[in-house]
Amino acid sequence: MSLLLLGLCVIVCGGFLALLLCNKPKLSSWLACAGVVVGSVLGLIPAITVLLNGAKESLRYDWSIPFGSFFIEIDPISALFLIPIFGLSALAAIYGTEYLWPYRQRKFLGVPWFFYNLLAAAMAVVVLARNAVLFLIAWEVMSLASFFLVTFEHEEKQNRDAGWTYLVAMHIGTAFLLAFFILLGSNTGSLDFDKIGNIAPSAANILFLLAVIGFGTKAGFMPMHVWLPEAHPAAPSHVSAVMSGVMIKTGIYGIVRTLTLLGQPPEWWAWLLIAIGVSSGVLGVLFALAQHDLKRLLAYHSVENIGIITLGLGLGVLGLSIGSPTLAVLGFAGGLFHVVNHALFKGLLFLGAGSIVHVTGTREIDHLGGLLKRMPWTGLTFLIGAVAISGLPPLNGFASEFLIYLGVFKDGISNGVQAVVLTLCIIGGLALIGGLACACFTKAFGIIFLGEPRTEHARHAHEVKLAMRIPMLILAICCILVGLFSPFLIRHAVFVITQVTSLDSQVVALELSETFAIMWRFVVAAVLLIVLAVFLAAMRKWMLRGRSVRSAGTWDCGYAAPSARMQYTASSFAQPLTYLFKPFLRTHSKSVSAKEYFPAESDFATETADISGRYLFEPTFNWINRTLSRLHWLQHGRLQIYVLYIALTLLVLLIWKMR
Repeated sequence: MSLLLLGLCVIVCGGFLALLLCNKPKLSSWLACAGVVVGSVLGLIPAITVLLNGAKESLRYDWSIPFGSFFIEIDPISALFLIPIFGLSALAAIYGTEYLWPYRQRKFLGVPWFFYNLLAAAMAVVVLARNAVLFLIAWEVMSLASFFLVTFEHEEKQNRDAGWTYLVAMHIGTAFLLAFFILLGSNTGSLDFDKIGNIAPSAANILFLLAVIGFGTKAGFMPMHVWLPEAHPAAPSHVSAVMSGVMIKTGIYGIVRTLTLLGQPPEWWAWLLIAIGVSSGVLGVLFALAQHDLKRLLAYHSVENIGIITLGLGLGVLGLSIGSPTLAVLGFAGGLFHVVNHALFKGLLFLGAGSIVHVTGTREIDHLGGLLKRMPWTGLTFLIGAVAISGLPPLNGFASEFLIYLGVFKDGISNGVQAVVLTLCIIGGLALIGGLACACFTKAFGIIFLGEPRTEHARHAHEVKLAMRIPMLILAICCILVGLFSPFLIRHAVFVITQVTSLDSQVVALELSETFAIMWRFVVAAVLLIVLAVFLAAMRKWMLRGRSVRSAGTWDCGYAAPSARMQYTASSFAQPLTYLFKPFLRTHSKSVSAKEYFPAESDFATETADISGRYLFEPTFNWINRTLSRLHWLQHGRLQIYVLYIALTLLVLLIWKMR
């Protein structure tokens, strides 16, 4: 525990030093980066140790704050979430030193670095806190630090709007969490997690719903996800990687921790999580498919992958409620393993998107093209991330999704009609998510990296510097290695699955051992395919040795003067699928049709607004605004009147308390 606390202190001190030296951009950047990297390494050591041996370490100090105490503990669940928090924060910090450098002439870089370090430390404290007051303080610090990072380029109105949308959403979620913790501790008189117990089923149901809304807002459940596609594009790309890769997972952590506090779950909890998972996964990838902004596309894929994680958790809860150890173990194993995997490939993809924005100055997919020849390392790593997020073997995204598939198949074979319905819903949902994800990233990679440059920005692109390439390469290698060694990693998840499910450790170990044997076959097959591909490539090179090889332009279909405008756009590539799902997407299009054989101009554009924002939240907040505007007569602008309001409120509260 001392090593972990030292790491947190180093991270925070690095941020304060960067703030104090903000007039020296290079020094402040590297001090903050060094603080995150060194602190993260110090924090990873106890996290990995606890995850492997299952031991718990805690520290408790009393506070004068009512019901508060500085009570932190690292257990297998916390350790699992700390590993991606520290790992991705450190890599994104290295990336950020180069990414933020062009802003040094017009901004003090020490300010965003201070909030970045504060965000990294706050996320760690959130998963370590074992007192509700400490948890909420860390939760609020995490939200405020990320708000200031989202509004880093506050000169642009859309970034300010994104920041306020994010802040409002976070505080709505926090309001539900406040009610959750007050009710949770009302029976025991303490807000320390280890003193909470014996919760009545009716109270547990209410607490679960509050947790789903409060933590689900942070995680990005549909329809509470509306802040995600606004905040992620606005933030600097290394911050987007951290927010999407690990910050939203604190919402998942909150739900997992809630399940351990509320006791035996009823079956409807599982079906609620499964419904949220399937709807978030399918709708998230559908809206991603319709996007033209690369970072907005990736933000919707965060909603999709949160849906996959929640689907795994729902299966685990269902296994606990119906007494199926196989479904419980594999469901939670798949969901929690996807937490780590998503941090790897989504962090990689956001860093890749940041490299593209850094070089070309645009996030618009249709303004790019032909970048693979100009940015080969970025293109290669982005391709690895795209394959991983699509759930294709042998990369890490496939491994965690396969666990969910395996759990559903094994339970569906051994149980009755209910299991058949479960199998059809979940297998169908996962298959649809995977297929649409493949289509979406085929579009993204093809339009951005293949073909010809569509604008001068793309034509003059170049590879980014080493400080930005190294983190992407490390994450890409991790996506490959975690996929190939996933059977061994799953076998070491006994302690965390045991803690979440409360099953006997031997039962959990047996289920994971059987899973190891099945997954190992896929890994062997994948390795053989890779070896075969390398062998064929080597044979081709050997056979062409000494021969003349000519290159020519791609067949141009008989056009006399083909241009980059004749390529597929993001809209035209995705049009068959977006048209098929038009009732869900509500895509609006406008066009200027060609009216002659040789038209001077024609135009076609599509816009897909978020249905939750347009049809749910905008009308709701407009109604609230109209209702509250009727109370303007209370605002007199005189301090004496406001003091009178306060005094009357205190008097009413005093009378109510004394009755």
